[in-house]
Amino acid sequence: MAIKITGVGSYIPKKITPNQAFEKNDFFNEDGSQFNADNKVIIEKFKSITGIAERRYVEDHLNNSDIGAFASKKAIEDANLDSEKLDYIILAQNYGDVKHGSVQSDTVPSIATRVKQKLGIKNPMCVAYDILFGCPGWIEGMIQANAFIKSGIAKKCLVVGTETLSRVIDTNDRDSMIFSDGAGAVILEETDDDGGILSHISATHAFEEANYIYFGESFNKENTDGNRYIKMLGRKIYEFALNNVPSAMKTCLDNANVDIKDVKKILIHQANEKMDEAIVKRFYKLYGLKMPEHIMPMTIGTLGNSSVATVPTLYDLILKGKMENHSLSEGDVIIFASVGAGMNINAIVYQV
Repeated sequence: MAIKITGVGSYIPKKITPNQAFEKNDFFNEDGSQFNADNKVIIEKFKSITGIAERRYVEDHLNNSDIGAFASKKAIEDANLDSEKLDYIILAQNYGDVKHGSVQSDTVPSIATRVKQKLGIKNPMCVAYDILFGCPGWIEGMIQANAFIKSGIAKKCLVVGTETLSRVIDTNDRDSMIFSDGAGAVILEETDDDGGILSHISATHAFEEANYIYFGESFNKENTDGNRYIKMLGRKIYEFALNNVPSAMKTCLDNANVDIKDVKKILIHQANEKMDEAIVKRFYKLYGLKMPEHIMPMTIGTLGNSSVATVPTLYDLILKGKMENHSLSEGDVIIFASVGAGMNINAIVYQV
């Protein structure tokens, strides 16, 4: 018996926003001073660090709950499952539904409840709730679903990660170029197969790190409307991630009693290409090894950072044969890993 993913789906918005779209933005520092460098120089440096050339934004008529429902429907169909038999819908998100042209986040009812309604599920015993855990939210939802199934209180769970970060960015902040929109979902259930979730780990570092990612006012001091936007302390996050994520991944892998040489892929949250590569290199260094080629599939270059949606979307694309040089077969061992607001870290060792 194993608790495994039996269906997967994602929604990638159709609206492509290339880096060139930011060339006319007015970028400011946190203190309100304007950058001296030309925007083309700023954007080129941004691309060299993050790896992002373009990102996806949702169409104006869509909300977070809409795209979450799209990905969920695909996962349910992929699992060939009657949605009325779902016991839980666990939905990771961070900013609710923010309608186009609005600045207000709408979280009542929960996004999970809205997704359940959009899926047309009538069964009241299908419990739907949101989880706020920063970018690691989808992985944490998987860990919760795994616990529910192991305890016997659930058999089939839908775990969703969905976000529309384009609705909460400060266009006067360079970091606004990182964020994007998207949704990914899986069905997790007990099967007669081997493998599944072999181990997991989670941590919240909040003593000094709680506000590394926060909601703050625009860097443009002439903007006095009081609206608040997603903000982050990039250097501190980078150092935090390198100092903490590799060791957490190692603990998780060791707890699974899996040799690192048997790991086929590492699906890490698509936060920043250079940071992700540094994390994985340091992870292998803990074992005295060099990072293998093609171990770390990346989507950030074309899809940007869609927070909770990056890892399930990545998994979906690999399984559907849409990632060059990347494939998975039954029995392969992979690692899901993420870091984000909280500051939270988590990882899962999973056998396909």
